[in-house]
Amino acid sequence: MIKQIWRVWIIYTVITAKVSEERAVKQVCPSCDADHFCDCSSLGLNTIPSGITSEITGLNLAHNKIEHISENDLRSGVNLRVLLLQSNQIWTIDEDSFHSLGKLEHLDLSSNNLTRLSPTWFRDFVSLQHLDIRGNFYAELGEGSLFSNLKNLRNLHLGNKDRFLAIRQQDFEGITVLEQLEIQGEKLHWYEQGSLKSIRNINHIIINVRGISVLSSILGDLVNSVICLELRNIAFRTENETMLLNIMIPSVMKKLLFRNVLLTDESIPSMMGIMANMRQLGEVEVEDCVFQGTGHWSGLIHVDKPSPVKVVTIWTLVIERFYVFSDLHSLSNLIGNLTKVTVGNTKVFLVPCLISKRLLSLEYLDLSDNLLSDPALGHSACMGAWPVLNTLNLSQNSLSNLKMTGKSLAHLQKLTNLDISQNNFGQMPEVCEWPENLKYLNLSGTQIPKLTGCIPPTLEVLDVSSNNLIEFGIQLPLLRELYIAQNKLKALPDAALLPAVAALTITRNKLNSFSKGEYESFKNMKRLEAGDNNFICSCVFLSFIQSEAGIANVLADWPENYICDSPSAVRGKQVEAAQLSLMECHQTLVVSSICVVQFLFILLVVIVGYKLHAFWYMKMTWAWLQAKRKPQKVQTKDICYDAFVSYSERDSEWVEDLMVQELEHANPPLKLCLHKRDFVPGKWIVDNIIDSIEKSHKTLFVLSEHFVQSEWCKYELDFSHFRLFDENNDTAILILLEPIQGKAIPKRFCKLRKLMNTKTYLEWPLEEVQQQIFWFNLRAALKS
Repeated sequence: MIKQIWRVWIIYTVITAKVSEERAVKQVCPSCDADHFCDCSSLGLNTIPSGITSEITGLNLAHNKIEHISENDLRSGVNLRVLLLQSNQIWTIDEDSFHSLGKLEHLDLSSNNLTRLSPTWFRDFVSLQHLDIRGNFYAELGEGSLFSNLKNLRNLHLGNKDRFLAIRQQDFEGITVLEQLEIQGEKLHWYEQGSLKSIRNINHIIINVRGISVLSSILGDLVNSVICLELRNIAFRTENETMLLNIMIPSVMKKLLFRNVLLTDESIPSMMGIMANMRQLGEVEVEDCVFQGTGHWSGLIHVDKPSPVKVVTIWTLVIERFYVFSDLHSLSNLIGNLTKVTVGNTKVFLVPCLISKRLLSLEYLDLSDNLLSDPALGHSACMGAWPVLNTLNLSQNSLSNLKMTGKSLAHLQKLTNLDISQNNFGQMPEVCEWPENLKYLNLSGTQIPKLTGCIPPTLEVLDVSSNNLIEFGIQLPLLRELYIAQNKLKALPDAALLPAVAALTITRNKLNSFSKGEYESFKNMKRLEAGDNNFICSCVFLSFIQSEAGIANVLADWPENYICDSPSAVRGKQVEAAQLSLMECHQTLVVSSICVVQFLFILLVVIVGYKLHAFWYMKMTWAWLQAKRKPQKVQTKDICYDAFVSYSERDSEWVEDLMVQELEHANPPLKLCLHKRDFVPGKWIVDNIIDSIEKSHKTLFVLSEHFVQSEWCKYELDFSHFRLFDENNDTAILILLEPIQGKAIPKRFCKLRKLMNTKTYLEWPLEEVQQQIFWFNLRAALKS
C-alpha cells in the first residue's frame, strides 16, 4: 500500500513539475503554434527562459539580450529541431550547453559576441544540417576540427567583417558535401592552401573577401568541387587582378555570380576571355555592381569563338558614365550562344542593331526597368534581330505609342510572349500590327481607358490589370486566361466574347455580383478570382453562391476575400456565411402572404359578423346614435300615443277599419300612431319611426306574412327591438293576424322571438265571439 502511495506521489510530482515548466515557458513565450514552435524573439530577455520541455520542437530567441548559455538552459529540449539565437549578446557558452540537442537540425548563433568557438559545442550535433556562426568576434575557427562531427551538415555560414583573419587546413575536416558555404572575411589575410579541398562537392559557395591573393588561393581549392561561385564585395580594377581567376578555367563551375563588385575597362576584357574559356560555365549573374569605364574594348578581347555562357543576368548595374558608354560591338563574337539575357534597372536606352542581330540563339530577353523609347525600340528590334526570340519583357520603360511598339516587333515570327506593362501608352489605337504567333500579352498598368481591335486575336493569355477599363468588349476566341484586376468593371465580361477562357482574374474592380447565368456561361472556367470587390449580397446572389455545387473549387481565395459590402445587415461578413432575413429575400411573397392572411381574416370577420348579425347591430346602433344626436324641438320626451302600430300596407284595411275603430272610439279612447296618418311630412323616415316609437307607450306589431316581407316593417321591428335593449322594458305587443312560423322572424330579434316562443302574443280569432275577447285583452295590454 505504501509503495503504491509513493508511486502515485512521484507521478503526481512529475506531472505537476511538467505542467509548471510548460506554464513558465508560455508566460515568457505566449506564441507557441500547433507544431510546438515557440517564438520568444524581441522580448528583451536576458537569459534563456526556464521551463523548456521535450514538447518544444522549435525555439526562436533572436533579438534579445542573452549573454550566457549555461549547461542547464537547454537540457530538457531533447526534441528541439530549430534553435535561433541570432542577434543577442552571447559571449560565453558552457561546454555541455548543447549536449542534449542530438535532434537539432538548424542552429543560428550569428551576430553575437563570441570570441572563441569550441568543438565541444558541436560534438553531439549528429543531425545538424544548418549552422550559422557569422558576425561574431572570433579571429579564427579554433585549434581543433570544429565541424568534424557534423556529418549531416549541408549549410554553413561563418566569418565576420572585421576580426576573422585566418582559415587553417583542419577547419573543415569531416565535411565532404555542402549545399551552401558562405565565408565572410573582409579582413581575411591568411588562407592555408588545401583547407577547402576536403570538401568534395559544394553546390553554392559565397566568398566575401577583399584580398585578391587570398581569393585566388581559395579558388585554387575549389576547381573540382564548386558548382556555383558567388563573389561579393570585391574590386577587380586591373587586368592582373582579374587574371588571378585563370585558375578557374578548368573548373567544373556552371554558374558565376558577382554581387557588389567593382569592374573597370581594364578588368572586363580579361574576365571575358577567362569566362569564354570555361567550357562548363553556362550562367553569369551580375547584381548591384558598379562599372567604371566606357566599354570601348575593341582589340582587347582575344577570343575567336563564342562563349559557352547561355544565360546572362545583369540587375542594377551602375554605369557611372552610361551616357558615353560604347555600343558593345566588341562583344559581338561572344554572344552567339546566349539563350537568355536579363538586363534590368541599368539605364539601357538602346540595344545596337548589330548586337541584336548577333543574338542568334536568344530565346528570352528581359530589358525591364530601363529607358527604352519607341524609336530606340525600332532600332533595337531591327530586321534580322533576335531571330528565335520567344519571350520579350519591356516593362517599366519609356514606351508611349502602342501602335509603333507593335509595328517594331511585328517581324519577330517566333515571339509568343510579350510584356510591355507599366509603360505609359494611354489611348489604344483601333488597329495594330503584332507578331503573327503572339500568344501572351501583358498590358497591365499602361493607363489604357478602353480596349479596341488593336488587341491581337491570336492571344491565349492577356493581362490588362491596373488600367482604367470600365468594360471588356473585344472578342478573343483563343483566349484561355484573362487578368483584368484593378479596373472599374461592374460586371463579368461577356462569355460569348471569350468562349475558351478557363481562368479569369477580376479582383479589385467595381463588381457587385454575378448571376448563375453569367457564371455558367463560361463553359470552360476552371479558376475565377473575383475577391476584393464590394459585393452586394442580395438574396439571389447569396442563394446562387452558397448553393452552387463545386464553386468553392473554382473561386480563388475563397472564402476569405469575398466580403459583403451591403446590405448593412451583412456588411463585413464573408459571402459564404452571410444570411439575410426571410423578409429581405422574399419580400413579394411575404407581403402577398400577409395580404392574403389579412383578406382571409377580414373575410372571416365578415362571415362571422354576418352569421352573428354584427352588421345589424352596428347599423342599428349607428342609426340610433344619429337619431339621438339630432337636435329636438322638445327636450322632454312626452308620451303622445298609447301605441305605435307597425303593420304592412297590405294589412292596412284591418288596421284602419277594425283596430282604429275599436281602440280610438273605445271608452276611454286610446290614441294610436299610424305611419300613414301621423308621420311628419318631409322628415327622414327613420327619424319618424324612432320618434314615433319613443313617443308611444307601447308598440303594436301586426304580424302576418306580408309584415315579414315588408322592408319598412322590418325597420320598425329593428328599432323596436333596439328599444327593448336600450330601455330594458317590454313595450312590444305582438298581434298575430294570421298564423306564421316562428322562424319567419329573424334570429337576431331574440326578445321578440322569445315573446312568440312563450305564447305572449295576441292571435286574431276568426269567430266573432272570440274577437270581442281579443279587443278586450288588447285594450288591457295597452293600458298596463
